Amino acid sequence: MEERQGMEEQGPGGGKASGLTRQGSVRRASLLDAAEAVLVAKGADASLRAIAGEAGVRVGHLQHYFPARADLIKAVLERALDRSLERLAQTTGLRTVRDDPSAIESSGGPANPGEVVAVLLAEQEDPQLVRLYVEVWALAARDEDIAVVVREFYRKYVAHVEAFVRQGRPDWPDAFCRARAETFVALVEGAALLRSGIAGSRSDAMDAQLAWCAVQLLRD
Repeated sequence: MEERQGMEEQGPGGGKASGLTRQGSVRRASLLDAAEAVLVAKGADASLRAIAGEAGVRVGHLQHYFPARADLIKAVLERALDRSLERLAQTTGLRTVRDDPSAIESSGGPANPGEVVAVLLAEQEDPQLVRLYVEVWALAARDEDIAVVVREFYRKYVAHVEAFVRQGRPDWPDAFCRARAETFVALVEGAALLRSGIAGSRSDAMDAQLAWCAVQLLRD
């Protein structure tokens, strides 16, 4: 009964459900906080049982919100994307919707590509966030269900970048905008491994070149 009180309706696959009560939304957020903490600390050992233990709830309670580990990973990534989009909106005035990349608008005129790149690269200053992504990538390499979720996450990420590119360069063909967006995401995501120290070391010169290349991909 306790689990039901926080949830009136759950979306397919444990997604963000419009029927969550206010209490249910708070509980869902606390479960995602626990999932992030366990993913960063345990990686491949981040089982539903471990996450439920971190959250101080029963596994059955966790599964009311997220039936499978892949559902939980999906929600963690979606929340990370929502936070990134909110940072972009607050810093650059660029506003978009996670599940509708075409709904893009910018207050005060076109968003500056340099500012957009700066916001995305600044996220890599958070070692916990970088570690979270690294552990999710590692899980996706072992678990096809999670791999499906990760591929969908990056499909949305690319679609958002593509919409931004097309907004600034409407003269570019769709296929070219898509290729630019895919290359941009590959560059920025790959850079996280070096800039975080996981796979190398960073320098001011590298950061400058990285930012320059990323901006060129958006508005050459």
